[in-house]
Amino acid sequence: MRVVFLGAPGVGKGTQADRIAVQYQVAKISTGDLLREAVRNQTTLGLEAKSYMDQGKLVPDAVVIGLVREKLAAPSCANGFVLDGFPRTVPQAEELGMVLLSKGVALDRVLNFQVSREDIVRRLSGRRSCPKCQATFHVDFAKPKVDGICDRCEEPLVQRSDDRRDAIEMRLKVYDEQTAPLVRYYEERRLLSTVDASGAVDVVFQHLSKELAPHRVT
Repeated sequence: MRVVFLGAPGVGKGTQADRIAVQYQVAKISTGDLLREAVRNQTTLGLEAKSYMDQGKLVPDAVVIGLVREKLAAPSCANGFVLDGFPRTVPQAEELGMVLLSKGVALDRVLNFQVSREDIVRRLSGRRSCPKCQATFHVDFAKPKVDGICDRCEEPLVQRSDDRRDAIEMRLKVYDEQTAPLVRYYEERRLLSTVDASGAVDVVFQHLSKELAPHRVT
């Protein structure tokens, strides 16, 4: 199974990608994870990526595509993959298509997660994280046992700067400009399906499982 998860920040792509990867025994590929792993292992691409990240700049498409190409060639992807939040632009989608074509494979499906803008802002602005152990909570949906305190290490929880309302609006604006065109791109190639991601995690997972049923591993 080879699928892509699209959707704005806060729609729950990552959570569902983790579950789908386990359910179908495929690799989950997240560019954030790839970048952190490459930097940690000090690979050639990782060091190049780090030089941009240290300057607060976006990592160029060529570097990101290189990391994805390396990952797709790994044994962990032999059974398939779910790409979480990649590609982010049409040029990246075109490059991904070329990489897969060179391997003699193609995408099976692209799932577009949809949640109202109001819900996205509520989800993201309510997140709180522990600066010590990185555990994540939510003021409405996943409250800690003690208000404002991490359940694991009892550190005070903080709100990440990119989860503040003004930062969220900017992230959504960037998504609308750069990533939303992918919806039409994959729609024209008859690969796109829409997923209502506004419900509970288990409900959304059930929707995904039905959509991906033809690709179920037996």
